[in-house]
Amino acid sequence: MGEIDPCAATARLCVSAAHGLGGRAVALCVTGSVAAYKAVEVARFLVKSGVRVQPVMTVSAARFVGPVTLAGITGNRVAVDMWDPTFPGEAHVALADNADLVAIVPATADILSRLASGRADDLVTALALCARGPVLAAPAMHPRMWEHPATQRNVSDIAAQKRVTLVGPVVGDVASGDFGAGRMADPADIVAAIAALLSPRDLVGLRIVVTAGPTLEDIDPVRFLGNHSSGKMGFAIAERAAARGASVTLVSGPVVLPTPYAVQRIDVRSATGMQGALWEALGRDLSRADALIMAAAVADYRPQEIRQDKMKKSGERISLELVKNPDLLAEVGARRAGKRPVLVGFALETQSGQALVESARRKLEEKRVDLVVANEANGTFGANDIAATIVNAGGAEAIPRTSKLSLADRVLDRVHALLQT
Repeated sequence: MGEIDPCAATARLCVSAAHGLGGRAVALCVTGSVAAYKAVEVARFLVKSGVRVQPVMTVSAARFVGPVTLAGITGNRVAVDMWDPTFPGEAHVALADNADLVAIVPATADILSRLASGRADDLVTALALCARGPVLAAPAMHPRMWEHPATQRNVSDIAAQKRVTLVGPVVGDVASGDFGAGRMADPADIVAAIAALLSPRDLVGLRIVVTAGPTLEDIDPVRFLGNHSSGKMGFAIAERAAARGASVTLVSGPVVLPTPYAVQRIDVRSATGMQGALWEALGRDLSRADALIMAAAVADYRPQEIRQDKMKKSGERISLELVKNPDLLAEVGARRAGKRPVLVGFALETQSGQALVESARRKLEEKRVDLVVANEANGTFGANDIAATIVNAGGAEAIPRTSKLSLADRVLDRVHALLQT
């Protein structure tokens, strides 16, 4: 088996997190912390996603990462001086006018103190004070500095101003070798937070439940029945729904995907486990959710009996007695009395063309749902892109092959429209 390249995995994650940012402009401000090297990674993936990145550095930041590095990655000259003649008029005003978002990565304890008090004694703090769009800061410092009452007071003051969004810090190892809260958030989470701040916030106030991945039905302590679902489609929907402002609960079967930013995740294994988690998330009267999007590949059958010991090999053939699993989407459809929650199902078939559409239409009617997203099994499992057809009572819309994140937005657009009626 081949090994996973962690750098490649991070690249895919960050580019996924930056979905929808093409053409936007971010002023990336780097301050004097050992974690400054991670800002280079943030810059790289923002650029790769089509973002125009203007690097800004404090004088002390240059002790940790070279301006030439950031200039080379972003294609823009690094701004350091408040009186830089490169920018017309006042540098902080010119930079603010041309940035959709200001990101301070990393943000030191000193920077947090100055943000809290509204000081503007260098280019970074003046830019943050002058920003016309969101400001994001990713704190990074020693745990004792983060836990100090003065820092916590500054964090509270920043929160009260409602001008700066803090991402992190997280618990982990810091540069000194100590362990605790103060480690800068991962670049992927920072990029995801940038995407969330710049995404349309049309789903704010809505509660969306998403299911994803396979269910695994145990035969004995070492064997199970399963399928090839990677969970990528459901995770893409959860990621985009959260980025657009929804409160998202993700019920996931066993997958190896990181939890999307700002998403509440519940891990399950079997169909009955997913059933229990789903009703908990929805409420027995379905009052806890505005929409349910069932992207999970739930097993149709499970072994009638789970062996307590490993089955021994014997004879040329064995037989398993299987019993039918509950149809989770149909259960919810049968219980729904009104128009909420909006119900979306997925239909994975080996058919194509009109046969695929007809199969989806039958599922639409039998399960009493609002939309069915139909797609062919071939070339779908584990892929980052997908071709699909969205079927409702009025017709069918074919979606040419696109990223799963793009399809997620198409599905969420439909859900949003239904919730407005």
